[in-house]
Amino acid sequence: MTELAGRIALVTGASRGIGAATAVELARLGAHVVLVARTQGGLEATDDAIRAIGGTATLLPLDLRDAAALDTVGPSLFERFRRLDILVSNAAVMGRVTPAPHIDPRDWDEAMAVNVGAPLRLIRSCGPLLLAAAHGRALFLTSRIVLRPTAYFGTYGATKAAHHHLVMSWAEETRRSSLRVNLVDPGAVDTAIRTTAFPGEDRTKLARPENVAPAIAALCLDGETRHGEMIRVSPLPL
Repeated sequence: MTELAGRIALVTGASRGIGAATAVELARLGAHVVLVARTQGGLEATDDAIRAIGGTATLLPLDLRDAAALDTVGPSLFERFRRLDILVSNAAVMGRVTPAPHIDPRDWDEAMAVNVGAPLRLIRSCGPLLLAAAHGRALFLTSRIVLRPTAYFGTYGATKAAHHHLVMSWAEETRRSSLRVNLVDPGAVDTAIRTTAFPGEDRTKLARPENVAPAIAALCLDGETRHGEMIRVSPLPL
């Protein structure tokens, strides 16, 4: 399939889980995918999966807590590719599941850096390239927890709520452009972050990353017109 042939896509958290599966799907559709994560070995595994289907990728090992490095991403992409068509901001951290009075400030700061600070830096750094693209797409993975505050999930819930508001504000600001900005709720998926949140859960009842990745990738196609929405792509019922 070549629907995205010639497009450049950037995927964060691309070393495993939903990020890796989405990167493979975008490559399957013809995009050249820039893979971002901290783990070199995980990035190489995703790159191997992309090469196995005849796709291409560029590895960008990067700690999303490194604000200065994130500020260079957009200029680096322009220097190398002269464009960016797709951003899938997938990476997130859970933080400890704990009562609010017990939240460790270090966990809070890390979650703020990855869940809020990194998307903000990517919007600042990559926004001009996405706005210049003929069919720019910016997808930000989220959770329904932002709509339903949950006991013991104060760190994750608060940072994802801030993330939600940031993305929706940018969507309003870009409503008259050709760029499509949306939040994506994958539902209950068997990922490392899900295991951290619910360690005793029956994982056989969860969707797999490869189950939701095609629907996420489909939101990047030219015919997609939704903008400023929180789109649920889970194959499982609510």
